[in-house]
Amino acid sequence: MMHNRDAAWIANRAKSLGFDRCGVVRAENYPELERLPEWLAKGYSGEMKYLADPRRGDPQSAMPGARSVIVCLLNYNTSLPFSTDSFAQDDNENPRGWISRYAWGDDYHEVLLVRLNNLVELLRERFQMPFEARSYVDTGPVQERVLAKHAGLGWLGKNTLLLNDTLGSFFFLGVILTTLDLEATLAAGEMPPPDLCGNCRQCLDACPTQAFVEPYVLDARKCISYLTIELRGSIPDEFRAPMGRHVFGCDICQDVCPWNQRAPSTAAKEFQPRAFAALREMPAQNSPLPASEAFFLPRLEWLASLSEAEFRDVFRASPIKRAKWRGLVRNACIALGNSNLKRNTPAHIRIIHLLERLSASTEETIAESAQWALSRIQ
Repeated sequence: MMHNRDAAWIANRAKSLGFDRCGVVRAENYPELERLPEWLAKGYSGEMKYLADPRRGDPQSAMPGARSVIVCLLNYNTSLPFSTDSFAQDDNENPRGWISRYAWGDDYHEVLLVRLNNLVELLRERFQMPFEARSYVDTGPVQERVLAKHAGLGWLGKNTLLLNDTLGSFFFLGVILTTLDLEATLAAGEMPPPDLCGNCRQCLDACPTQAFVEPYVLDARKCISYLTIELRGSIPDEFRAPMGRHVFGCDICQDVCPWNQRAPSTAAKEFQPRAFAALREMPAQNSPLPASEAFFLPRLEWLASLSEAEFRDVFRASPIKRAKWRGLVRNACIALGNSNLKRNTPAHIRIIHLLERLSASTEETIAESAQWALSRIQ
């Protein structure tokens, strides 16, 4: 039997834990979940084999006995410029790259999971009967954005992301599957928020690699986020130049979205850009590294020069570690090849020497990417 006013109580508790929005939805099979097999059959998932897990099509398969899903939303936007504005004044002596906004700070998996588990503890205080609950942050066979839509938190935009008319799309989603039979946020028969994308297609037109097959359909194999994070081998030739200087993820389809132009920023320190003291100095004949390096517009020379041990140290407890050392260095090489690097400067000479060293790497993807970059900037 459903517990009255559950959704409102849970939303208030979630807010007290720092979440920006929260909704409750029945653990059922929604129409959007049924479209996944067709999308997979077309090969759009690339190497992301985990997306083929059949449990993703039904929350009750993800957790047997689940009756309700709590969906929580946490804003990670900051006041710093968008990627589409950040290269207007190009630093062609020390070229910089783009790390996706969500990865500037701490690993969101951990940040959200702590809060979700705290919410579960509050549920145990309120409901005395035994129940099971399982928290997921991008780690379980769950399609969070579909459940979020039916929990009343927004609509699925043409760029396939969840959009909220107040918060835009710069937010994380976390879910709690539970055997509790909770009152849903939307009453029986009440429709989810309407699609407010209208005739706008700015996200579709702005994508450098044309990853959108059609509105609401993404071919992940062409997406810069997939190419820089999920793809383990060499980046296909046709996508290298369009990638520009993205080294981890891509925000373009969000940056151009009208709903994000007035989206609020968060004051949460966890999502502000990290900064690190320089790990070492460059060789004596060259200029030293700056006193610090930051995740906002990081210097490509710094990223490409990181050793595997330094990578582990710098990106500990960061979502960037998912790209792995060889992937990030590969991406930095491609970005250097796309940089408008000023010739015959000390930085140009250093970077040429760096790429020559990397082109001899035993890591094939790094060596090949460095050779490609050299052919572009020598």
